Amino acid sequence: MSDYPVIRSVAFHVPDDVWPNSKLEKLVDTTDEWIQSRTGIVKRHIAPKDESTATLGAEAARKALKRAGMDATEIDVIIVATMTPEMPFPATACFIQDSIGAVNAGAFDIAAACTGFIYALSIGSAMIKAGSAQNVLVIGAETLSRVVDWTDRNTCVLFGDGAGACVLSREGDGGRVIDTIIRTDGSRTGLLYMPGGGSRNPASEETLRDRMHFMKMTGKGLYREATTWMADGVREVLDKNGLAVADIDMLIAHQANLRIILSTAKKLGLPSEKAYVNIDRYGNTSAATIPIALSEALDEGKISKGDCVVLVGFGSGMTWGASLLRF
Repeated sequence: MSDYPVIRSVAFHVPDDVWPNSKLEKLVDTTDEWIQSRTGIVKRHIAPKDESTATLGAEAARKALKRAGMDATEIDVIIVATMTPEMPFPATACFIQDSIGAVNAGAFDIAAACTGFIYALSIGSAMIKAGSAQNVLVIGAETLSRVVDWTDRNTCVLFGDGAGACVLSREGDGGRVIDTIIRTDGSRTGLLYMPGGGSRNPASEETLRDRMHFMKMTGKGLYREATTWMADGVREVLDKNGLAVADIDMLIAHQANLRIILSTAKKLGLPSEKAYVNIDRYGNTSAATIPIALSEALDEGKISKGDCVVLVGFGSGMTWGASLLRF
């Protein structure tokens, strides 16, 4: 038995349909050069009508279970982090639980936007440490293409669809979750939100007319806050565990914007080559970006045994958080 919860496997799934920046040039007044220079994004994956947050999440879960050599019946809890749920209720996790045959698992969602995977990892780790679960499936899944305003060039170029999943266990080989910190500043809810569809603005002719069921974002304010939050989150989880930035072997940051990732590394004094980047291939997939990036970094051999890995993210709420892993 490990002293810490173990990430036994990580996997991801994205839709087959790829939208390069050139496709967006036909939808809104933008250019490939403009998108790449300001965001680092080259392409993103977009879900067709017959795919959804639950189907993407279920496929990522199946891949993670296969990599862990486990059957879905061994899972005790499924936690899905998403800001684009299958429907307001029941939880997206319930659809995934049924789809993969995890008949012994409890299932629930959390809403922490782009920081969701870190929040879910924190909850899953706590359940394992408390002895209430042996195996937890932690999933970040999104179909952001369903909530972006495809007439708004400032936001529609940023997002894509996808899902990432990890099997978190009490025993086994893999990265150990040493610690996680989660933080929120509720006074910043106006930086990124979707005003329509909830109890404050239930669906009506007015909310549809005013396009309130699409994401709204204050980009400049968000950029300034994000770099500070992520750098502070990394320092806090390191300080708490007696480590320094120099001890980091790989930083897996939320893939929101290339400039935010590089600015965060610069604020920390971390060499840019230690900050993993795949936003060019997927865009911002919200709660899915961190598990997708972690999965790819492992597959590419960029994380070795003994490495110190820090996951860090920020999102609507505003939320932020960081996880310290040791492989």
